[in-house]
Amino acid sequence: MTWSLHCSVCAYTQRDGSKLASLCPDCGQPLMVRYAAPVPRSAITGDASLWRYGAALPLAAGETAVTLGEGMTPMLELPHLAREVGVRRLWVKDEGINPTASFKARGLMMAVTRAKALGLPGVCVPTAGNAGIALAAYAAAAQMACRIYAPETTPPPILGSIRALGAHLELVPGHIGDAGRATMAFAKESGFFNVATVREPYRVEGMKTMGYEVAEQLGWRLPDAIVYPTGGGEGTIGIWKAMGEMLEWGWLPAGTKKPRMIIAQADGCAPLVRAFREGAEKATPWENPTTHASGLRVPGPLGDRLTLRTLRESAGDAEAVNEDRIRSGTFLLASKSGIDAAPEGGAALEATRQLVANGRLDATSEVVVFNTGSGASYRW
Repeated sequence: MTWSLHCSVCAYTQRDGSKLASLCPDCGQPLMVRYAAPVPRSAITGDASLWRYGAALPLAAGETAVTLGEGMTPMLELPHLAREVGVRRLWVKDEGINPTASFKARGLMMAVTRAKALGLPGVCVPTAGNAGIALAAYAAAAQMACRIYAPETTPPPILGSIRALGAHLELVPGHIGDAGRATMAFAKESGFFNVATVREPYRVEGMKTMGYEVAEQLGWRLPDAIVYPTGGGEGTIGIWKAMGEMLEWGWLPAGTKKPRMIIAQADGCAPLVRAFREGAEKATPWENPTTHASGLRVPGPLGDRLTLRTLRESAGDAEAVNEDRIRSGTFLLASKSGIDAAPEGGAALEATRQLVANGRLDATSEVVVFNTGSGASYRW
C-alpha cells in the first residue's frame, strides 16, 4: 500500500508518505494519512488482531510490523447497564484486553513500526501513563532505544511497568504538558523521534482500527453514538477517520449513517468540553489540571482542532464528569460487567448517563462506550 500525507489544516502535501514526517512544516498542525487507492472489504483477512486490516494500514512492501497481537478487543452488549444509563442498547468495548492493557497499544505499535522501518535511532514520548507502557513494550519488541517522560503523579503501577519493560524513564514535576516540553528538548538534542499524540501521523492510523472493529463486531453496521473518554484526542480522531474510510471504500451499506461522536472528560481537566461549548475551533489550555483519571489529564491537546471538528461533523457532543461520578461510574461498570474498568471508562459510562438525563442523547439510542484501559494500572 502506498500513501501520502496531508495537513489537517492547510494545503501542505507530502506525496511520498513513507518518508520521515512529524507535524506540518508550513503550519505546525498534524498530518493525516491518505491512501493511493480504495481498500476493498475483501482485503480483510487474517487472525483476530488489528492486522486483519493490514491492507488499510501504512506498511510498505517488504516491511515487517512490530506486533504483540494487539486489537480485536471484546465488545460486550450489556442490557442491564443500558437500563442503568437509560439507552435502548449499550455495548462496552474493552481496550484493557490489549497486550499493554490499554488502547495505546494500537497507536504506539504503528508509530514504532514506522520508526523501525525508517531506521531511526530511538523513540521518545511524554505520557500520562498508558502511552508510556505501550511505547516501552513495542520499543522492546523492535529492539529500539526508548526514553519516556512522565509526571511524578503518574500511578505507580504504570511507572513500574515502564521500568520493567526496559525503557529509560524520567519523572517530571507537573503534568503531561511539562513532560511534553522535556520530551521535545530531548528529541532535539538526541535525534530520537518524538511519537507524542498526533505529533506524527501514524498513531492515528493504529487507533482507527477501533472504528473498523466496532463495525465488524456489529455485523457491518454502526451504532447511533460512540462515547469515548478523551485526553489527547487520537482515539476519537482515529475512529472518525475509519468511519469515513469505510463509507468511501464501500465496506458499509449505501446510506449508512455515521455515529455521533461523543467525548467524555474530567471536570478538573476539560479543555475540549469547554471549547466545544464555546463554539471554538481550538482549545485554550486548562489551568491547574486535576483528575485521578490520569489519561484525561491533558490540559493542552495538540489534536484539539481535529477532535472538535470530529464532534461538529458528527453532530456529536462533549461532557465533563466530576471525580465522584467518575469513581461511581467505574465501580458500576466493573461490578455490573466483570470488565476491569479504568477510571476513563467510568467517565465515559457516566457521561452517557448524564447526556441521557439532560436530553442530549436520545433514550432510543444504540451506544458503544469505550473502556480504554485496565483498572489494574490504577490500583496501589
